[in-house]
Amino acid sequence: MVTNQAYLFLIFAINGIIIGLLFDFFRISRKVFQTNDIVTYIEDILFWILAGGIVLYSIFVFNNGELRLYMFLGILLGAFIYLLFISSYIIKVNVKIINILKKIFGFILIPFSFNYKIAHKVFLKPFTFLFINIRKSFTNFVTKIYKNLKLPKRSKNIVKN
Repeated sequence: MVTNQAYLFLIFAINGIIIGLLFDFFRISRKVFQTNDIVTYIEDILFWILAGGIVLYSIFVFNNGELRLYMFLGILLGAFIYLLFISSYIIKVNVKIINILKKIFGFILIPFSFNYKIAHKVFLKPFTFLFINIRKSFTNFVTKIYKNLKLPKRSKNIVKN
């Protein structure tokens, strides 16, 4: 009985380490890529859904759906140990690797971005210019029609029956 509980405690401590790794994945993505607030909220929701799914899966697979306090203590201990001792190294190494890959791919993608800029100027600029001018002309036309119609102003003292 005690060995089974120690085994479960160890499994849930490993779950805490996995959740810590998942947390670091989102931290690394925020350090490397600039995201706006909405993306950050979506990432937070995704993290909690994944973390909850990991915990629920482990509870049902390893403990037949029974909740015990030592399981949650194991998760907290595993996450605490991971975040205290391992997390900073994982983040530093992965941020450096991703920044190097960004530089390499950025260098490789220079010709493509140049071609995209040229294609944008040649093909998209004329269409946006036309669209904006057509919209302005249509808006001016509609306002002139309304002015020429000279609709009577509605009285505020209309009595309803």
